[in-house]
Amino acid sequence: MGLLGKRTIYADGIKLILGTGGIALGIQWFYDPGGFVTGGFTGIAIMIRQTTLFLVKGGVPLWLTNLLLNIPVFLAALRIKGRRFVAKTAAATFMLSGWLYVIPAVDMAQQDFLLASVFGGVISGAGMGLVLLARATTGGTDMVAVLIQRKLRHYSVVQVLEAVDGLIVLLGIFVFGLKSGMYAMIAIFIASKVSDALMEGMKYSKAAFIITEKYDEVAGELMEQLDRGVTGLNAKGMYSGGEKCMLYCVVSKKEIVALKEIVVGIDRHAFVIVSDAREVLGEGFIEHDVK
Repeated sequence: MGLLGKRTIYADGIKLILGTGGIALGIQWFYDPGGFVTGGFTGIAIMIRQTTLFLVKGGVPLWLTNLLLNIPVFLAALRIKGRRFVAKTAAATFMLSGWLYVIPAVDMAQQDFLLASVFGGVISGAGMGLVLLARATTGGTDMVAVLIQRKLRHYSVVQVLEAVDGLIVLLGIFVFGLKSGMYAMIAIFIASKVSDALMEGMKYSKAAFIITEKYDEVAGELMEQLDRGVTGLNAKGMYSGGEKCMLYCVVSKKEIVALKEIVVGIDRHAFVIVSDAREVLGEGFIEHDVK
């Protein structure tokens, strides 16, 4: 294995450790004390813990339930999907169970459901984002959805996952009440947004498509004043039938105002389309790691 491969393994390992730790913090410090059932096997574990308080002091521990529920799912996945698919997810699942065992349940939000849903969503969402960046999952309903979808080909994995987690949240409403269920939905929404932001990149840029008759002059000024590359794309006006040159330029968010001023200053009739670019790799943006 080369140096780059070893660095990738170490980096993924750190992401899994920090990511599963973040998920566990969200559960132990916010979701569990607030009685939030946010789907997944951890949601089932929270319900089991609550309903077994009269049998066991403190109820059945979350880490134990999470581990036991995952064992049959992993055995099924190992048979159906193979070892490579299961390896990282198994590591993440054991790490999460370990964190749930180590981290004590503390009501950090002081019974403030809004604070619990917001901070729990942010922390657990960031943790899940790191786990996904390591190309793994924490098992649970994610893997259940993958296995079910093999039998229900006309549904996507995401649709199956939403149905499974929705059922768990619904059961949680019967255990903890409607109020906790609604705040749990807020936490799920925030967690998904934070996780998506980490996956798609936090360094947003702007991409501009510019249609102008003075494309040479506009391109020259953009390259000189903003020091950004410009690409000319062959285009055809479907109404006029004429051949055109459409300029494509990616700039930072702060530079988009200057770009529009340059274009309008040269051609007031130019047509400019601006869109978000979630992550840009290359010179002037996020540099490639060539080591």
